[in-house]
Amino acid sequence: MTDNLLAVAMLFLGLFLAGGVFSLGRQGIKIGAAVCALAAAMAITAGVLWW
Repeated sequence: MTDNLLAVAMLFLGLFLAGGVFSLGRQGIKIGAAVCALAAAMAITAGVLWW
């Protein structure tokens, strides 16, 4: 059960970071958005593989 909670936490973190990508992109901070997008992709991938 703990593994599923960690996977859900990673997916939540990935979606939170995806929102950060949208926010930073609207503000014109492209480097921050790119870093955030990379982190979001890694977190979502980790969550899916962990499940």
